This record gives sequence, structure tokens and C-alpha cells, in this order.
Amino acid sequence: MTESPHTFAAPARTSPERVGTLPVPAAPRLAGVRLAGVVVGLSACVLLWFGPFGFPPALQRSLAISALMIVFWITGPIELYLTGLIGCYLFWALRVTDFPTAFAGFARETPWFLLGAFLLGMTATKTGLALRLGYIILSRVGASYSRILLGMILVDFCLTFLVPSGIARIYILASIATGLMHAFEAERKSNIGRGMFLILTYSATVFDKMIIAGAVSILARGIIVDVGRVPVYWSQWAIACLPGDLVTIVTCWGLTLWLFPPEKRSLPGDVDYLRSELRRMGPLSADERRNAMLMAGAVLLWSTDFLHHLSPPVVGIGAGLAACLPAIGVLNRDDFRKVNFPILIFMGTVLSMGAVLTKTGALARLSETLFAGMAPYLQDTVPATAALYAGTFIYHLFVGEDTVVVGTLMPMVLDFARAHGMNPLPVGIIATIASSGKLFVYQSGVLVAGYAFGYFEAKDLVKVGVVMTIVEALVLLALVPWYWPLVGLRLR
Repeated sequence: MTESPHTFAAPARTSPERVGTLPVPAAPRLAGVRLAGVVVGLSACVLLWFGPFGFPPALQRSLAISALMIVFWITGPIELYLTGLIGCYLFWALRVTDFPTAFAGFARETPWFLLGAFLLGMTATKTGLALRLGYIILSRVGASYSRILLGMILVDFCLTFLVPSGIARIYILASIATGLMHAFEAERKSNIGRGMFLILTYSATVFDKMIIAGAVSILARGIIVDVGRVPVYWSQWAIACLPGDLVTIVTCWGLTLWLFPPEKRSLPGDVDYLRSELRRMGPLSADERRNAMLMAGAVLLWSTDFLHHLSPPVVGIGAGLAACLPAIGVLNRDDFRKVNFPILIFMGTVLSMGAVLTKTGALARLSETLFAGMAPYLQDTVPATAALYAGTFIYHLFVGEDTVVVGTLMPMVLDFARAHGMNPLPVGIIATIASSGKLFVYQSGVLVAGYAFGYFEAKDLVKVGVVMTIVEALVLLALVPWYWPLVGLRLR
């Protein structure tokens, strides 16, 4: 099996698969945490199953199995997808519900939407179109470090439309950043290296939430549709978050220059290095042209879904499958086998758990119990936004992986919001964006991937994370009451 010419070697601290597989590495867990997770998860399951709570049997048993799943997802004693499959099996085998409900998530569009997105991302990396786009943008921004840094952040944002995986974008951009490091003659622990790799990594986690592209936003969209029972347009989500994207780009740029002032302010030899890399790639290939046309068509249909009302998953799955067809796409059967199917299975099990909890009435009971104290803050838009953002951020500190945060917290938040007369769509978007606020590496597979290159330290991430978390919160507090109503999003 041959390697793609546009894949990159694994960094020193970890060895994830190549870019084409769109890996989703899990944050490392200590053995003590894993053991505690097993003990707590099994104990909670037994207590809820046999405890004298007076709940209807189906409700109580669905809570017991869900508690086991959630604790295992948080502490990670076994793989996320395996935990999910075991939970779905127990829902069915122990007769908590029937088979169609126990595995309902796999009949939803969300896992298959992510499959389409993965296939499109693999196409962009295999053909080299994503890398070429990066060099084209950077060769036009200028030779100063300040402009190159801004260009890298812009490339990260633009590639979100082509490569809907923050981890894959990190590996694409890493090859460019590493070359720039050599051009600047900068050391690994220099401010140039630390700032560039850190901000590319952090901004990737944010862009994946503000555009329905990455696994987290695709999962969030599916939960909003299933639990919130409202349509979610790709275009409306993108327009609602566009000011946040712009603020994120500018803030990341300024913050990096402030915290990590470069040792050299200009690229030696002007932009000759970037132009030489473009020349080395050669002219635009036929595969790249087909990939560009396919992506342009998908983005056009996504951005105009408010006109034709085609569901974003319909477009994404169709484009992804087209990428595998002869004469249209560039992927072959070997490429298809490298798709990260475990994350698709995990998504299906998360949605299945939500379906079971909804059918048994457990979701309504959970949401009212856990969020009853929030009710006084939900009457006005600004306090409600602050409460939702702060609650998600705090939950994220304990849970870690952002897909688990969205998968376990959002169903309850949306059910509670609907019960109190709130619009599930803006509530879901707020919770999704709030999951982008991070301080520690374990909170995202994207952060793990970026950290693995060894250019920045954990303390550097904390500095950037504190500022960016506050900035994103302030952006939401400004957008939700004043801008979002203009694009049809009102909390009430």
C-alpha cells in the first residue's frame, strides 16, 4: 500500500495514522483514572438499576445503563465506540427497549454525514489541493512573520471547508509550518515555533464548531434535529457564527504576536520559499480540478440550503460518495478502508442513547433534575447565554473530549430548553461554541495532535486558552441578543 505524496510523518510524542485516515486520537488517561472509571461506572449502574427510586422500570434501567456509558466515556477505560456499542446492546438485550430504538442512532443521518465529510477531506489531502491552497494564500500575504502568521490562521479557516477535520488540518498545516520554521532558521522552542503551532491548533478547534464541518458540530447538529426537533441549516449556522470567526481570527493573530513575539520579523529571501514550494508541486492536476469542482458544488449547495431545503447531510453524503466514483472522484477502495469508522460508530451510539432516554422519559427527568437551578437565569437573553456558556465550559473541564461533552450534555440541555419555551437551535449553537473553550490538552483530540509535535508546552496552552475562552464568551454575549435575531435566531 503506497503512501500519498501529501501525507506527513508522525511527530515524536505520538504516532497517529496518516492524514488520509482523519484520525481522532483520544487524550491519554492514567491507569488510576481508568480503574476509577470502571468502579464508579459499574457502581452507578447497579445502584440505579436496583435502587428504590420509584421510577418506572424502563426509565430507571435506561438511566442505569446510560450512567455506565457516560462514566466510561468520561474516564476512558475502553474505547469510546466500544463503550457505546456495549450500552446499545444492553438496552436491547436487557429489554429496556426494542432493537430499533436501542440502535436508532445508526438510522439517523448524522454518522453518515460525517462519513461524507471524511471522504471529502481525504480527497482534498490525497490530491494535494488543500496543501496547494495553503501555499497560494501564504505566498500572497507577504514575507513578514506577522503577515505569515495571519495567513496561516486564514488558511486554517479556509481549509475547514475543504478538510472537515481539525486533526487532518493540523497535519496539513504542520508540513507548511515546519518548512517555514526552517526558512526562518528558528529553533523548535522558539517563539516562532511555539506561537505558530499553538495558535493553529487552538483555532482549528474553534473553527470546527463555528462551521458544520468537524465531528463535534456535525454531532451537535444531529442532536439538535433529533432532540430539539427543529431544522438546522448549514447556511444559517455559518452566518450566525461569521462575526465570531472574524473575531477569532483577529484575536488569535494579535494574541500570538503579544505572547510570543518572534525572534525574526521577516522571512529571509522574501516569499521565494513559498513560491518554490508551489513550483515544486507542479501545475494543477486533473485530480485536483475534479476535487475543486466537487468541493465547490458541495459548498454552494450547503450555503444555499435555505433556498432548496436540501439537508446538509444529503449534500455531504452525496459529495463524499461521488468522491469514490470513477471519473468523478479520486478515492479508491483502499482509501475507503482507511476511514475512521470508530468515530462514526461512537456517534451512532450517542444518538441511540438519546433515543432510548427520550422514549423512556428519562431524558426529561434528568434535564429537570440537573438544570432546575438554571431556570431563574433563562428568562433574559444575556443571563441565559452566560449560564449556558459557563455551564458547558465547567462540564468540559471534567469530561475532557469535546465530542463526549456534546454527546452527553447537549441532549439534556436541549430537552430542558424546550420545556422552558426556549428555541433549541440557538441553545445548541451556544453549547457547541462553548465546548471550544479549552485550557488543557486532554480536552480535545485536535489539541493532542498539535501538542504531539513538541513545539509548545501545556502552560502555553493555558495562557491562550484563558484569553480565548473569555473572548468567545464576550462574542456570544454580544451576538446572541443583537445579531442573531437579525438572522432568525432568537432564544425565545
